[in-house]
Amino acid sequence: MNDIRRTILWVIFGFSLVLLWDQWQVYNGHKPTFLPSAKTAAPADSSAPPAASASGVPAAAAPAAGAVPVQGSAPAIGEKVTVSTDVFKATIDGEGGTLSELQLLQFLDQTNHGGLVEWARRLVGLPVPQNEVHPVMLMENGSPATRYVAQTGLLNTVDTGDRFPNHLSLMTARPGPRELAEGQNKLEVVFESQPVGGIKYVKTYVFQRGDYTIRVNHQVVNVSDKPRDAQLYLQFTRHGTVAAGTMFGTNTFTGPAIYTEQKKFQKIDFSAITKGKVELPAPADNGWVAMVQHYFVSAWLLNVPGSDTIKREFRVADLGNNLFSVAMVLKLPELAPGASQAIDSNLFAGPEEEKKLEAIATGLDLVKDYGIFAIISKPLYWLLNKLHGILGNWGWSIVALVVLLKAAFYWLNAKAYASMAKMKAINPKIMEMRERLKDKPQEMQQEMMRIYREEKVNPMGGCFPIVIQIPVFIALYWVLLSSVEMRHAPWILWIHDLSAPDPWFILPVVMTATSLFQTWLNPTPPDPMQAKLMWIMPLAFSVMFIFFPAGLVLYWITNNVLSIAQQWFINKRLGVLGNPPKKPKVPTLAKPGK
Repeated sequence: MNDIRRTILWVIFGFSLVLLWDQWQVYNGHKPTFLPSAKTAAPADSSAPPAASASGVPAAAAPAAGAVPVQGSAPAIGEKVTVSTDVFKATIDGEGGTLSELQLLQFLDQTNHGGLVEWARRLVGLPVPQNEVHPVMLMENGSPATRYVAQTGLLNTVDTGDRFPNHLSLMTARPGPRELAEGQNKLEVVFESQPVGGIKYVKTYVFQRGDYTIRVNHQVVNVSDKPRDAQLYLQFTRHGTVAAGTMFGTNTFTGPAIYTEQKKFQKIDFSAITKGKVELPAPADNGWVAMVQHYFVSAWLLNVPGSDTIKREFRVADLGNNLFSVAMVLKLPELAPGASQAIDSNLFAGPEEEKKLEAIATGLDLVKDYGIFAIISKPLYWLLNKLHGILGNWGWSIVALVVLLKAAFYWLNAKAYASMAKMKAINPKIMEMRERLKDKPQEMQQEMMRIYREEKVNPMGGCFPIVIQIPVFIALYWVLLSSVEMRHAPWILWIHDLSAPDPWFILPVVMTATSLFQTWLNPTPPDPMQAKLMWIMPLAFSVMFIFFPAGLVLYWITNNVLSIAQQWFINKRLGVLGNPPKKPKVPTLAKPGK
């Protein structure tokens, strides 16, 4: 019975690895191997009516796909301005002064990491795909399938009143530099609209060297002879395509997010928007909106002095054609004729680096998704980050992390390994008893428990190392999955990216060898089928580890090596080594006449 429990624990652990491997396959652009994908956010029917204004920005700010723009029968076509800094290459569209394309120059994507597969293809004369390296494209204004833009505009609070300049209005770029020159720390790009409904809208983008936060100033000018009431909206529009997930949803979150001090951090699924099942926070004088995806996030923030006096409302909408929006709408004071008002906002668009996000805005670090084991993942990341500050290498930081964890649990593991060593020592006695009582299962179980009591052995004692490693292993998986710092982080020699699989499969082979050696040190289950399973499982795991991130395999190898050293020491001290149990001798009857 106890052997079965231990086997069940291994099966649970193995199933966890299957789930994690499936998800890593998804993030590497492959279909899940073992489990069917859960239903992803399906593209919304383009013929469906747009969401009601209560749940999204009104029609002027969030028109359905193909809606007639406010200026006339055709969309406004404005000048596209390309801006270059040390961290961004951005395109700002004259249609609404929209940030329509944004490349993150410090983060690269590549199509071919090189390795054993490519070497083998060259060896047999097969073509090898060319390695294409290009900056990460965070935003782009292509087809609805890839559209992701940052928009702003003004709303008229009077339903029957004139339209105000919005993200479909034609805006003109003022002359000026478009590239952050050497030695220059700030670059300003100004767009202004023609008066619409008696309101003129001027938007200024301020880029700063080394900063992923873009300051956006909004100046609203009343050029009419009557008072005007207006609202300013800050909005993201993004396609609703997300990475496929398994039945357990082990993938980082993609979609809109809203934060207020009252309701705290709230993730909003695209599917919930389509179904109208979103409970938005109440209007507040604090908070922000964001669009989250793997490794990167964009967020509209009002975190400048004086912004806590501005009331803001939060809205989401299904725009049809697989497009969704999340917006923050600001109520502006009444503008007298000839008066103007300026509102400062910040647009963060960059990596989910936890410490930097914490410093930018309250709760912004929560966009980094640690999954169901966040309570373990966050301390693990904190410790990893501290170790990295000392060692300067994420790979060695992972090794050091395992050493610290093994030290922390040394005595508990020592007791478990001692129990396993004692189990190994009494295995011959158990085998002999099972052979003798194989036709009497109830008596066999009673006799087995008697042997355990007499030998003072806890058969479940050896399960502790397995149980304690499962949540830590999964938590570290989430740390590696969600931490952009691990992306393209090198270790040594051929390992150039700890978040990607080992291109030469060396680490998985070493992991398999250490796992098999550790199995040899463990007590052999009396049941032959269970004994075979204990040897087969490390081999099965090795197949999955081939596609796991190198950082995770490095963690497991280090853990195996330290466990082997501790277990070997305990087995040697107790006089038990990895010898297989001897098969009990069955007495033979003497032949007649002898």
